[in-house]
Amino acid sequence: MLDVVALQGDVTAIADSINAVWVLMVTFLIFFMQPGFALLEAGQVRAKNAGNVVMKNMTDWSMGVLVFFIVGAGVSAMAGMLGSPGEALSVSSAFAHINDPTAWIGWLFGAVFAMTAATIVSGAIAERMKFGAYVAYAFVLVAVLYPVVSGSTWGGTGLLSSTGYLGQALGVGYKDFAGATVVHAMGGIAGLTAAYMVGPRKGRFDSNGDAQPIPGHSVLFAVIGTLILAFGWYGFNVGTQATVLTADGSFNSALLGRVALNTTLAMGAGMVFSSLTTTLWEGKPDPLFGANGLLAGLVAITGACVHVSWWGALVIGIIGGIQTPFVYRWVVDSLKVDDVCGVFAVHGSAGFIGTMLIPFFDVAGFSVNQLIMQVAGSAFIGTFTVLGTMVTLLVVDAVIGLRVSDAAEAEGLDPSEHGMHAYPEFTDDGGAERAVADGSGSPTVEPDGGVVEDDDPSELRPDGGTVATNETTADTSEVTDNE
Repeated sequence: MLDVVALQGDVTAIADSINAVWVLMVTFLIFFMQPGFALLEAGQVRAKNAGNVVMKNMTDWSMGVLVFFIVGAGVSAMAGMLGSPGEALSVSSAFAHINDPTAWIGWLFGAVFAMTAATIVSGAIAERMKFGAYVAYAFVLVAVLYPVVSGSTWGGTGLLSSTGYLGQALGVGYKDFAGATVVHAMGGIAGLTAAYMVGPRKGRFDSNGDAQPIPGHSVLFAVIGTLILAFGWYGFNVGTQATVLTADGSFNSALLGRVALNTTLAMGAGMVFSSLTTTLWEGKPDPLFGANGLLAGLVAITGACVHVSWWGALVIGIIGGIQTPFVYRWVVDSLKVDDVCGVFAVHGSAGFIGTMLIPFFDVAGFSVNQLIMQVAGSAFIGTFTVLGTMVTLLVVDAVIGLRVSDAAEAEGLDPSEHGMHAYPEFTDDGGAERAVADGSGSPTVEPDGGVVEDDDPSELRPDGGTVATNETTADTSEVTDNE
């Protein structure tokens, strides 16, 4: 006779093993979002700041994983304990993952989410914040701010969970499946707050307070980065459905399929309806708003993808896309905040809206208490993030300052902060004195972000553009931004 108990044990072990490998694979896929962020942000800044952007992205990941392993994951666990009445605070339990090999896969999966939240902020404060100041803030975000938010919502404990103080009072937990608010809105509102505190770039607003365009140097980079992010987003959303095989060996196809389909539909709807909105508004479709609308649709569905039907996902994606240009213009024209990459419109408002729409399209049915929880939870996350960001940046400003000097900003953060530049051929020495890997060389970067002066106006730049003469102003770029 077959040993049914032993066979069942074998099936369970196989399912656990496959699920663990699945989590690792989607974690690696989420990591691939980092080059997507780098390209997206670099494309939306001037050439003289591209190196600074990618340096911040590399630092977010490299420093962030160290900080999250040693500090952040433990802080998240403690936030969960403190927010639930049935949990006793135990520092040793909170940091047990450090010496527990069985916890390392789960830790790494959580780490890539933390790094995403940190990287979002980079795009909002581009082109004028000191590199050291940014690193100091990113350290605090990964060590404290994000862990408190994630620990209050995820992991089965925490203030907003079903076992937390607020969750028990309402009888429901906060629904945010893959981090529309916990990761993206948190990062978006942190970026908006940081952009406000560091102030706008020189020339972003004229003497009357009207916004002036500062074009990024490569729409191509921005769009390619967007598509890389969209690819990684399947890991972000579908990977959060961590159970591929159930304990009895059944394939969890229904939930995996729902998450994948909803993610895809919202992505497409976000891009199409953001582009339609800008076409009706400005007469022509804007590639950057199309890209940002695609991302906003993804952000909006991230918290809802497992909870809603396909048509609900379509509506959420449409709303996410339509709101993108309106919120972007509101931030720039009304708030007068220079959010370079539009991170609040893409991640902040889209994340909040998508999370709060869950009760209206939930396959489990509408619940007033769930709606109250979604609103209250989003308010808690937003308020905590704003206050935490403000306090952190006030301290950083008092110690080392937030902004580079006016001269450094005009020259570009590549040479002033890093002693190099991303495009040496665009300098007046033709790149002969470019910085090399050992830090030697003293490259000269023009403050126009890449336009090189020459006596011969017919000479072509390496990118196919015409070199400006001495009588030509620096503002010759035809690259459009979100204006």
